[in-house]
Amino acid sequence: MLNSKIRLQDMKKIFLLTAAIATLGLASCSIDDVENISGLSTEGFPASEEDAIATLAGVYENLNATHANPQCSYLYMACLASDDQYGGGGTNDKLMQALDLICNYGNDMTNVFWGQRYEGINRANTLIQALPNAKISDDLKNQFLGETLFLRAYYYYELASMYGNVPLLTVPSGDLVTQGDVKVLWGQILQDLRDAVKMMPATRKTDGHVDKFTAEAMLGRAWLFYTGFYGNGTSISDLASTTYSPLSSVELPDGSTLTKQDVINAIDDCVNNSGYSLVPDFRNLWAYTNRLTVEDNPYTKGQGLKWVEDDVNNGPNTNPESMFAIKFNKWASWSTTIGYGNGIALHFGVRDATYENHFPFGQGWGAGPVAPNLVNDWKAAEPDDMRRDATIQDWTDKSSYEGNYKYGGGDDFVQETDFYEKKWSPILAKKSDGSFWCTFECAMYPGTWDQSGASGEENFQLNNIHDLVLIRFAEVLLMQSELKEDTEGINKVRARAGLNPITGYSLQALQNERRWELACEGIRWNDIRRWHIASVVLAKQENQPVYYCGKPATNDPHNGGYTSRYSATAGFQKMPESQVSLGSVVQNDGWGDASGEYTGW
Repeated sequence: MLNSKIRLQDMKKIFLLTAAIATLGLASCSIDDVENISGLSTEGFPASEEDAIATLAGVYENLNATHANPQCSYLYMACLASDDQYGGGGTNDKLMQALDLICNYGNDMTNVFWGQRYEGINRANTLIQALPNAKISDDLKNQFLGETLFLRAYYYYELASMYGNVPLLTVPSGDLVTQGDVKVLWGQILQDLRDAVKMMPATRKTDGHVDKFTAEAMLGRAWLFYTGFYGNGTSISDLASTTYSPLSSVELPDGSTLTKQDVINAIDDCVNNSGYSLVPDFRNLWAYTNRLTVEDNPYTKGQGLKWVEDDVNNGPNTNPESMFAIKFNKWASWSTTIGYGNGIALHFGVRDATYENHFPFGQGWGAGPVAPNLVNDWKAAEPDDMRRDATIQDWTDKSSYEGNYKYGGGDDFVQETDFYEKKWSPILAKKSDGSFWCTFECAMYPGTWDQSGASGEENFQLNNIHDLVLIRFAEVLLMQSELKEDTEGINKVRARAGLNPITGYSLQALQNERRWELACEGIRWNDIRRWHIASVVLAKQENQPVYYCGKPATNDPHNGGYTSRYSATAGFQKMPESQVSLGSVVQNDGWGDASGEYTGW
């Protein structure tokens, strides 16, 4: 909850504030429809700073809500659908494979995410409408309003990236709202972010709240996607084309114009004045360098590494690169708070319950096996890039981990490769007797874990609580180079990786640097779409070597192949059938017949 800079001992307070939402009467939406996105009378509300903080906590809490069903979320889809990762999972995990193949499996495959994000948007709309009446200082009103606008924009960014033209709601409403002009939808996203930048003070927040500089970073990300992806027009053929012609200005709903120079100014301000910075050693960004694991891990042993988020005696986090992240806690349970555990980490864990086979990486569902084409491209372009081994575990390199990795995950693993992502993985820790904690967090944060009936203190499905970082300062530096078409930001990122500077800017160099630096962080999918290279690079996944249930195979094309499915859909998911039935949306192109339905490997 909130972002990665909040301290562990503060989580109880935030948890209680989130729980207080129910007593404030905040309406939520049904997962099954949009008609239940209903309003709350804002007369005399919020009456105090405490009311405003509690309601704002409810808007943030929506970030955690999706972790109860992470496989339905945009972030999960963005990893699996990109050219750098496959679907994975077992033979029954057809949803994972369908996301990779730009296909659908089952009824309302991602409808739960639709409902959750609109719940967050409705909470944001309620607070935006209510804040002018709050009996709090103007400074606090502006800060809270800026945070809420940021979150509404972020939630719409994910929905619009995943489904395309979704209904736009900017006030609490119980009416059925239908699709409008997609240009207005994206204009509102950009306008919310621009206004959030204007409203919040130029102060880096260290209390877990979004700040002005994070809004500037998100403005850059949203600008680059919209102006690139929609540069040719709004039809599927325009969006799926191979012509890259980005817009230089966007008309906003309030009648003003946002220009490329406006966005450059915002990103320059973030780089120059935010106080965020690169962590000196790239490896220290990731939980496998935590103090309880680092010296038992062959890859990290004896190198003086220390995870920037090591929490000693519940001290504050010290990650200067994390700008926006989801925080988790020890209250994850099987009842109403599953999302307080890091569901992405669980899903991206190793599909094998024998910890000694794959230490330090923990158990999970095997989502997102790294595609061999990423490894091959990376080695060819940057053979000496230390980020490759810091990001990807090569199971054939037995000097880099402890154990003897077993292919097949118990003879039930689809699209498995020799490569596994390290950044978001569950991480094990050793006990004094040589056995294993199911996650290092069990040892780092000892004491009672609320698992609502789960036996014992350990549960690998609920005990991953390390941060999921959504925006890093490194991305801001790369956005700066892309927008200004210079090498300054690129070379700062390369220097951190121990690589020589590049001497002249090119779009290809920028694309490569973003691919390597941000690999397996859910960024690549929208990058290849906005650069209009998706139909070409996705095809490189086909016929790559994989394992099926532990036996060598190839990643065969399904449903016509990646390029065919992308050309038909431009990468948009199938609209949930429940929403189509209500009449709020029409079904997206490419989903009208069996060509988009995945039936199994």
